[in-house]
Amino acid sequence: MDIANEGRDMVEDDECEVVLRGRSLLDSPLLNKGTAFTWAERKELGLLGLLPPTQETLDEQASRAYEAFRNKTTDLERHIYLRQLQDANEILFYRVLLDHLAEMTPIVYTPTVGLACERFSHIFRRPRGLYLAYPERAQLDAILDDASGSRISVIVVTDGERILGLGDQGVGGMGIPIGKLSLYTACGGVHPGTTLPILLDVGTNNQERLDDPMYVGWRHERIAGREYDAFIETFVKAVERHFPGVLLQWEDFAQAHAGPILERYRDRLCTFNDDIQGTAAVATGALLAAAAASGERLRDQRIAILGAGSAGCGVAEQLVAAMVDEGLELHEARARLFLVDRQGLLHDRLTGLKPFQEHFRQPGERVAGWDLDSDGAIGLHEVVRQARPTILIGVSGQPGMFTEPIVRTMAEQTARPIIFPLSNPTSRAEAIPAKLIEWTEGRALVATGSPFDDVEYAGRRFPIAQCNNSYVFPGLGLGVVAVGASRVSEAMFMAAARALAACSPAATDPNGPLLPALSESRLVARAIALAVAGRAQLDGLAPPCPPERLESLVDRAMWWPRYPKVRFKRG
Repeated sequence: MDIANEGRDMVEDDECEVVLRGRSLLDSPLLNKGTAFTWAERKELGLLGLLPPTQETLDEQASRAYEAFRNKTTDLERHIYLRQLQDANEILFYRVLLDHLAEMTPIVYTPTVGLACERFSHIFRRPRGLYLAYPERAQLDAILDDASGSRISVIVVTDGERILGLGDQGVGGMGIPIGKLSLYTACGGVHPGTTLPILLDVGTNNQERLDDPMYVGWRHERIAGREYDAFIETFVKAVERHFPGVLLQWEDFAQAHAGPILERYRDRLCTFNDDIQGTAAVATGALLAAAAASGERLRDQRIAILGAGSAGCGVAEQLVAAMVDEGLELHEARARLFLVDRQGLLHDRLTGLKPFQEHFRQPGERVAGWDLDSDGAIGLHEVVRQARPTILIGVSGQPGMFTEPIVRTMAEQTARPIIFPLSNPTSRAEAIPAKLIEWTEGRALVATGSPFDDVEYAGRRFPIAQCNNSYVFPGLGLGVVAVGASRVSEAMFMAAARALAACSPAATDPNGPLLPALSESRLVARAIALAVAGRAQLDGLAPPCPPERLESLVDRAMWWPRYPKVRFKRG
C-alpha cells in the first residue's frame, strides 16, 4: 500500500519505510509514534533530542491520552482534544477510541459533533481533508491531483447545508465527514490513510456564520440552480479521474439536492447517501429486531413516520422492500405506511408533493372523515388515532413532537408500541425515552438517533438502543472495499439491515436491547461487511469467490491500530 502524501511505503503489515526524517516525521499523524519510537529508530530517523528520553509502549501512551481526555470538563473540550490527538498521532487516536468506543463515539460523532460544527470556525486548529470552494472551481483537478498520490478508497463529502437537525453550517459542516470517517476506521477497520473528508464550500445562507468575524469559509450566499449542479458535476468528474473506483458517500445535503444527486450518480459511481439509505438500513435492522422481540413479523406492522423528507421516505422505501421480502404485495406494503410531513398526512388530495413522496400518498377515500387540524391538515395525533400504528418513527428534526396524548393513544391500541425518535442531535429528538417508557407503562420498545441513558421504571431497567448510522456504514464500506464492489445497490443495504437485525440481543432475549453495544461495533461491522460483500458478488457487482475466501478478504481489509517498525528509505 502506498501512502505517498505521508511519505510512507508499506513493506509488510508490521513494517514500513519512510522518506521523512526529524520534525517532518513527527508532524505526520499517520507515521508519528511519539515516545514509542525505539532508540534505533530515533537514531536512524533523526529524532534524537526531539523526544523525551523515555521509550513507551502504545498501551502506556493510550493510558496517558485517556487520562487527559477524562480531565476535560465539557464534551466540546473532549471533542477538541480527540481531534488534536488525531492530527498528532492517528494510530494512538484510534487505539484510544477503540478502547473506549461506547464512551467516545458520542464525542467524536453525534451528538457532540453538532456543537463542534456550529463552533467550527472558533475551534479550528489544523486543516484535515479537502476544502473545495466554489471560487476555486477551475482548480478542482489540480487540487485533487495533489491528493491523489494516496490510494483513497472512501470519500465522505458534504456541502454543509443540512447538518444533522441544525441546518446550514457552511464550512463548519466539515466536522461531519471527519467524524464519519473516524467511525469508518474505528468501527469498520477501513485504513485511515485511505479515507478523505471533503467539504464543498458553495457559500452559506446562515447569516450568523456570515456575520461571524472568525468564520473561515467562503463569505457568500449559497449558489443554487444550474451553477450548483454544474459544480457538483465538475466535482464528480474530478473524482472519477483521480480516484476511480472510490466509495463516495454523500452526507447532510439539503432535501432539494440529496435525492436528485443520488439518482443522478448512483449508476455512474460506487456511491450512496447515508441520510437516505444508511438511516433506512439501520432503522430497518432495528425494526426487524423489535418486531421479532414483540413476537411478530415486520409485514404485520402498521407504521407512522413523522418527517416525509428524503430520510423519512428512504426509511419508508426500505421498510416496504422488507415487507415485500416477507411476502406482501407492493401495494399492500405501501398501504401500511402513513407519512406525516409539514402539510400533515400525505394523501392524494394534497398538491405539490415531491416525486419521492408520491408513492406514500394514502387514498382520499381511506382518510375521508378524519379530523383536520387548524391548518386544514391531518395531524400526527389523528393519524395515530385512526391508523392505529404499531410503530412510530420520527425523522422530523422537531423536538417534542411525540407528545403524551399521542403516545398514550398509541399505547391504548397496541400491546408493545415500537417508538423510534431518530432525529439528532439530542436536542432535536421527538421525545425523551424516559417519558416514552412512562407513558406506555413500560411496554414500549424504544430506540433513538442520539445516545440516551437506559431508563429505570417500576423497578426495571429498560435498555435504550442508539439507532445510529454508525452501525451500518462502516461495515458497508468495509465490505465494498474488501471485494472492490463497483456499485452500492439497495439489495446491499437490505443485506446490511438483516445482518444488523441478526446481531440484535433482542433476537434471543425479548427484554434485551434492540441493537448491540457500541463496544461490539467491529464484530457487527464484520458481519455486515460479509453480508454486503456477498450480496455484491451475487448481483455481479464484485468478482465472485468462495465463502472462505470472502472471509479472508474482509479480515485482511480490516485495519487495527498498532505501530509498525519504521525505517528510512534510502536511495
